[in-house]
Amino acid sequence: MKNIFKYTLLAATSIFTVSCGDDYLEKLPSEVLTTSQIGEAASRNPDVIAGTMNGIYALMFETETGGTTGHDDFGQKGYDLFADFLSSDVALSVSTYGWYRASITEYQCTQDFTFTDNYQVWRYYYRIIRSANTVIDALGGNDVTPELAENKYIMGQAKAIRAHSYFYLTQYFQKTYNPSEEILPLYDDLLDQNGPKVAASEIYGLIESDLLAAIDLLDGFGRSAKSQINQDVAKGILAYVYGAMGRDQEVKTLTDEVINGSAFPIMTEDEVLGGFNSVNTPGWMWGVDITSDNEIGLVSWWGQMDYFSYSYAGYGDSKAIDSDLYAEIPDDDVRKLQFESDPGAGNQYLQPLYKFYDAARVPLGASTITTSDLVYMRIAEMYILNAEASAKVGDEGSAKTSLKALLALRIPDTSYIDGLTGQALLNEIYLQSRIEFWGEGKAYLAMKRNKRSVTRGSNHLSFVGETISYDDERMTFEIPESEILNNPFLNSQND
Repeated sequence: MKNIFKYTLLAATSIFTVSCGDDYLEKLPSEVLTTSQIGEAASRNPDVIAGTMNGIYALMFETETGGTTGHDDFGQKGYDLFADFLSSDVALSVSTYGWYRASITEYQCTQDFTFTDNYQVWRYYYRIIRSANTVIDALGGNDVTPELAENKYIMGQAKAIRAHSYFYLTQYFQKTYNPSEEILPLYDDLLDQNGPKVAASEIYGLIESDLLAAIDLLDGFGRSAKSQINQDVAKGILAYVYGAMGRDQEVKTLTDEVINGSAFPIMTEDEVLGGFNSVNTPGWMWGVDITSDNEIGLVSWWGQMDYFSYSYAGYGDSKAIDSDLYAEIPDDDVRKLQFESDPGAGNQYLQPLYKFYDAARVPLGASTITTSDLVYMRIAEMYILNAEASAKVGDEGSAKTSLKALLALRIPDTSYIDGLTGQALLNEIYLQSRIEFWGEGKAYLAMKRNKRSVTRGSNHLSFVGETISYDDERMTFEIPESEILNNPFLNSQND
């Protein structure tokens, strides 16, 4: 595994890197391989294009993939953390070094397009899209099904990761699903450069068609590592998409298929207190194995979140569970043990000292390099999505069954679920999603999907006690200044 990422990071750098000042949706420089050359080679040896696809997966956790040198620029988990702060379930309870405070937790970037955070989010996801377009083009284009099974699986992965990136762009740059609203440029071809904003219906149309194609193309794919998207993961992404669109029956159908058709078990009590640091955890559907060869250190999700890594969390930028959310966790719930409960613990109070931690558990971190792994999707997400969608379509029996399957491994008695109905049942499902996936980047998606508001607890540094709605202007990013200045279509649309 370590050799794969060592090679593919080099591939990603040589094929996909452009300077921060340039439009990164430009044509490939003439000195690198063309996609036709890559495609011709891949038709004889699929390892050629497989290396390129694995390079895209490497971009998901590498530093500076958002085009900056900031210590909050480290791929997908970086923007999961942005979202957790915006949703307010993660509180910045102590700020010594300033990361996230003004721009994210005080909502300055989401009100000012000149802030770099907007650029990071935009550039990262469009960089993944641009890279996926390279793979798709090399394999023949959007409408082609490769003949070789290996290339068919790669095409499926490329379409799924492109859809995943567009989905996150829709979540971060649109307040709520409105199919007629023009929100983003759409680039589904390698030759596409600058373009106008198009309606959300067009973006979602590509997302859906990509994921439906990916599910078909990935049938029979036996992946070699959990970093790769397989059919279950593609279905999981599509379930999130349909949830955002309000297509709840389809969410229920997809999540039923994943739950009943896969071998992923819900994480046990021991596992939810086990550090969330190993991709080999059976309940993880999608994640990445980080090794010392990746040279991931302070500038990483672990470097921002974990007291037991060489980290900001240990040295003065504490990330804690919102105090009101913590108070809602029952005392007999194993997940309450994930957080430091002693108010006398100082900066560590309500930090996730027993949820996310380096396996060595050395306070403040003995090494500047982390080998702790990253999780992108768990099977528990499918149970929560299934419960939520089932309740919304009126199948409360199925909703309760899915919710109780999860909670049976968290609390000693789930019988109270039987008495819930209507809005009370939906409220409980939503609360359980916030508790179960705290710090994993899912609260923002759930907040928007369920059209909820949150009131900040007392351990935030700003806006304490303020109620913030999912559709508040401050909850979405702005198209960055550099993109508006350099894209003539966006420039004219913003006149």
